[in-house]
Amino acid sequence: MPSDPAIPVPNRPGVTLSPEGATFCVFSRHATVVDLCLYDPANPSVETARVRMRRGECDLWTAQVPGIKPGQLYGYRAHGPWMPDRALRFNANKLLLDPYALAIVGQPDGCTSMLGHKGPSVFPGAHDNGPEALKSAVVDTAFDWQGDRSPRLPWQETVLYELHVKGFTQKHPEVPKKLRGTYAGLGHPAVIAYLKDLGVTSLQLLPVHQHLDDQFLLEKGLTNYWGYNTIGFFAPHNEYASSPDPQEQVREFKEMVRALHAAGLEVILDVVYNHTAEGDERGPTLMFRGLDDRMFYRHTFDEHGANYINITGCGNAVDSATPPALRLILDSLRYWVTEMHVDGFRFDLAVTVARDQHDNFDANGQFLAAVAQDPVLSQVKLIAEPWDIFRMDSYQVGGFPEPWRELNGKYRDAVRKFWAGDEGSTAEFAKRLCGSQDVFGWNQRPALSSINFLTSHDGFTLLDLVSYASKHNEANGEQNRDGDNANHSVSCGVEGPTKDAAVLKLRARLRRSLLATLMTSIGVPFLNAGDERGRTQKGNNNAYCQDNDLSWMDWAFCDEEMLDFTKQMIALRKRLSSLRRTQYFDGMVNPATGLADVTWLEGDASLLCHEEWHDPKRVFFGALLDGAPPLLLLFNRGELPQNFLLPGSGETVWSVVFDTSLVPGFVEPDSRLIEGGVSFHIKASTLVCLQLNEGPALEGAHC
Repeated sequence: MPSDPAIPVPNRPGVTLSPEGATFCVFSRHATVVDLCLYDPANPSVETARVRMRRGECDLWTAQVPGIKPGQLYGYRAHGPWMPDRALRFNANKLLLDPYALAIVGQPDGCTSMLGHKGPSVFPGAHDNGPEALKSAVVDTAFDWQGDRSPRLPWQETVLYELHVKGFTQKHPEVPKKLRGTYAGLGHPAVIAYLKDLGVTSLQLLPVHQHLDDQFLLEKGLTNYWGYNTIGFFAPHNEYASSPDPQEQVREFKEMVRALHAAGLEVILDVVYNHTAEGDERGPTLMFRGLDDRMFYRHTFDEHGANYINITGCGNAVDSATPPALRLILDSLRYWVTEMHVDGFRFDLAVTVARDQHDNFDANGQFLAAVAQDPVLSQVKLIAEPWDIFRMDSYQVGGFPEPWRELNGKYRDAVRKFWAGDEGSTAEFAKRLCGSQDVFGWNQRPALSSINFLTSHDGFTLLDLVSYASKHNEANGEQNRDGDNANHSVSCGVEGPTKDAAVLKLRARLRRSLLATLMTSIGVPFLNAGDERGRTQKGNNNAYCQDNDLSWMDWAFCDEEMLDFTKQMIALRKRLSSLRRTQYFDGMVNPATGLADVTWLEGDASLLCHEEWHDPKRVFFGALLDGAPPLLLLFNRGELPQNFLLPGSGETVWSVVFDTSLVPGFVEPDSRLIEGGVSFHIKASTLVCLQLNEGPALEGAHC
């Protein structure tokens, strides 16, 4: 088809619409021929036209097609050598998605027809899968944002809340049935009212990029519920939309963001750029593999040929160090910020994305350097999951440069160990409470570099963390072999559900103590949706394939006492600036109060000395925080109550703010006034917060 001079020819991948038609553009360095295939939107199995594309500069293939309208379905066929030993896997019998597709139509129920090879991948498959293959859709991006503006909250004001778009509203009684489990459902006024009342500020959505279900899960009657199996880096997942129309799906996502922004809530996307749903050499040919396997994936080459580098556990790793893959990742991120108005990203297995051309993690490598200087991306929230797997350099907590924040796995583990009663855990617990300066401060990273979390989608819920000593993943169909074994969890004497009142009381107290620790720690607090309501997964710590009641939010049940405590803890953090510090503690004395920014105390109110932190039997200590007002935090992880001599003299007056041994936990202002120098009784497994009402706090303290 001859080119139409009225249709612009952009030098970038994707589809560019104009009144006259559209230009289709796709990258492939090693293809010999690329065809554009057009399909009938009303009958996606019918191919209506095939256009031979022209190769241009930068290995971009283009085709100008007049008369193209939004909703047009299309795909690519790439011709070239079938040489798997050289990472070349071209098979023109396979229809390929556009890596820049803004919407994707279809959901294959298996991958047999999608396989690019026959048998042990020695020969290319001869079956033409065009009729049943996924199709890319042309989308008009015009949208009335009605003056939408990002809340752009500073990190010290941020409270992250991780949720699943479908699971959060699938059973919500106030959301219309046709909107449950959708973007529109998440943007529903009843849902927004709940989030605002809870007090969280930023929603971190599990993957919303178009993804596929793994074949081995489909064979078990399961699905990839979490969605960490991306196949469309620009397309919102079509199953989370209330409309089957691709144009409406994009619009619905934007409407959700607009509604959340209007309520002052940020939208953070969990993004998976480290691998794709194509898996290893046994997987389907859907996009990168068929367009240019060598340029998009990381490989090793030896005497046996090319092998995928599997540092993600998913069969392949996207090669973010090559120009086309790096460009796609950056273009995708900018699209979600500029076109979809999201406020930031959490990067799954971010170490993989940050690896250089030699497959080594590099804090100054291509991807991290590109983001740091990007005028759009450097201004949004960037959160790294700072690890991948199978490499000596896979664990990089503290290794990312500014402006990145990191999920602090060391915080999670240390806090869990402390409240589980592990011996020798107190010293590290205090470091995590103080912002993990030992992890982030060595290269001048700020105190708010740490994303502090206790639980997330990946692992136990907060209730299960104190109800199960072991994982129970039998429902996943892998004989309980999957999921992490090192959970630092406790059952409180009974594994799983119980009616024992003493056990239930202890579990509730531990949950309050864990949550109170989270909200009083330096760093950015992160909540897993449902923990505030007592959500359980029945001991399953790897519910990635459970698209059912096990994973969905049960709105019919709520631990009202825990919900109330969570709301009050978030409100307390927002109210007191001393709980939202932006600097590490340095021990400097405030001349106005005579207090150091933090003072560590023994039970007799004397100073806690350095060597005493590492006593394996230590279960109890106090932290006096300077502020307006000064706060005293008392931690007792032991199984026995303790007495703490409150600092100060008879002229000193303390009042209890919260006590996690109580129900609901918070105390009415000024209802419990206690003089300094008096012994205060703190129960087992308890965190107490007192505030200084008047008088000196540290007379006579010494080490």
